[in-house]
Amino acid sequence: MGEALPYGRQSVDESDIAAVAAVLRGDWLTTGPAVTRFEADLAAWAGAPAVAVTSGTAALHVAYAAAGVGPGDEVVCAPMTFVATAATAALHGATVVFADVEDEHLTLDPAAAAAAVTSRTRVVSAVDYAGHPADYDALRPADALLLADAAHSVGGTWRGRPVGSLADVTTFSFFPTKNLTTGEGGAVTAADPALLERARRFRNHGLVRDRAEQRHPDEGGWHQEVHEFGLNYRLPDVLCALGSSQLARLAAFKSRRAAIVARYGDGLADIAGLRLPTRHPDADPMWHLYAVRVLEGRRRALYEHLRASGVLVQVNYIPAYWHPVFEDLGYQRGQCPVAERFYAEQLSLPLFPDMSDADTDRVIAATRAFFGV
Repeated sequence: MGEALPYGRQSVDESDIAAVAAVLRGDWLTTGPAVTRFEADLAAWAGAPAVAVTSGTAALHVAYAAAGVGPGDEVVCAPMTFVATAATAALHGATVVFADVEDEHLTLDPAAAAAAVTSRTRVVSAVDYAGHPADYDALRPADALLLADAAHSVGGTWRGRPVGSLADVTTFSFFPTKNLTTGEGGAVTAADPALLERARRFRNHGLVRDRAEQRHPDEGGWHQEVHEFGLNYRLPDVLCALGSSQLARLAAFKSRRAAIVARYGDGLADIAGLRLPTRHPDADPMWHLYAVRVLEGRRRALYEHLRASGVLVQVNYIPAYWHPVFEDLGYQRGQCPVAERFYAEQLSLPLFPDMSDADTDRVIAATRAFFGV
């Protein structure tokens, strides 16, 4: 059977290890110069200033806080995503309104999103599913903020503009299976300085250290105040050093992922029982998942066949409102039929930069064997 092949895995080399070791030998472990450097390095890729945080989930929580989301507000959200995209809005007290995705790239359908917007909508949250950017030009609401959940898509572009600059606020994840890693980590980008400052303040307990902004500035040089509650979502120097090193390799990661996607396409295109992912002509994706659709009700059987072969495929994701926490709030199945139909067929084949051509061919061969072709 051979060694198990995961659906995703980090790529860490000696340059990454050296970057982390340099921080460990220095004076700073958290909130030091490596944080500033990583935020600048990420901003160069994203096309907007960045605030580093502890995870992709933290990035969403911070972004909704910066947007002023609270009780009485609604957040329109794509359902084909990890639950955190919706859960973090609900944790701020907002009502999550799910709008369906479009069938080709599984990103938020602009018509469905527009139909879901009301006078109470504070944020419209799109998700760059599998690394393919959503159509943010078509999605932009008139009286609400547009959020890009770009956990899958750092390094991608839409109509020549980088992911990170397409929406009012963008969130990233740097979990090990993502396109670059800081171990655990995430970030928020925004062009609006006020929005970014609210994000920066929320990730540091809401602390106000600028005397000009303090309510009681004469307490002494030690004084700091909290005007609005925040949390400790600071990403430490040691992890930001890893992030900067990984960003130096991001172009190579992107190229390798694209080569694997092309090899899969060549090897699987003639299988009638599979529908392969496609790319919009305006998109240059950072392919995060290779999400095939298994037709005729055979997804579970192919999943079990490949897993038994040591190919550790995954399903990404159940529609977010299927989780019992949303069921208990009254959300019902059937409200986003395109997403639900996709979920019933979806399977993520292994895709990560250190996959060899032989690894890719192994997945292709095992898949072809299942279909008998």
